[in-house]
Amino acid sequence: MARRYDPERRTRIIDAALRVIAADGIAGLSHRTVAAEADVPLGSTTYHFGSLDELLTAALRRSNENFARALRASDVGAAPSAGDASSASGLADELTRVLGEWFAGDRGAIELEYELYLAALRRPALRPVAAEWTASAVEVLSARTDPATARALVALLDGVCLQVLLTGSAFDPAYTREMLARVVDGCA
Repeated sequence: MARRYDPERRTRIIDAALRVIAADGIAGLSHRTVAAEADVPLGSTTYHFGSLDELLTAALRRSNENFARALRASDVGAAPSAGDASSASGLADELTRVLGEWFAGDRGAIELEYELYLAALRRPALRPVAAEWTASAVEVLSARTDPATARALVALLDGVCLQVLLTGSAFDPAYTREMLARVVDGCA
């Protein structure tokens, strides 16, 4: 019997891993559960991902794309025009808008992203991918501010997101905008 060519199989396996993690957490992830969710043979998951850490790394990388895409699609990375005195407040406004839109979406997807992101605490193989996300966000924000302030903004964004997720509270745009403005204005 000839092998069936399936160029999308690896992508389907990653998507299935994300669904398994969303439903059962990282503890529910196994090659077997992912194979069942992706409707592929068990050997396919181990062929494409030799370990669960490799699969988690791919899932985290895919998950990271969501917020990075939102940042790149916004005006956050747009260099301010010369003499634009409102560029600092504009950056705080734009970041608040992006975060507000992110929280207006599927909260389960945000929780999944942070579960994977925080899994790097216990799984060293995930740390480089978590660092990639931070570096990518800092790079986007560095178009509008210095790199140290960009790193501080990323840390603040992470903190706000974690507080909202862990407390179950609603996203507070006014508070977020004020805190972001304090960081941005501190560099001016």
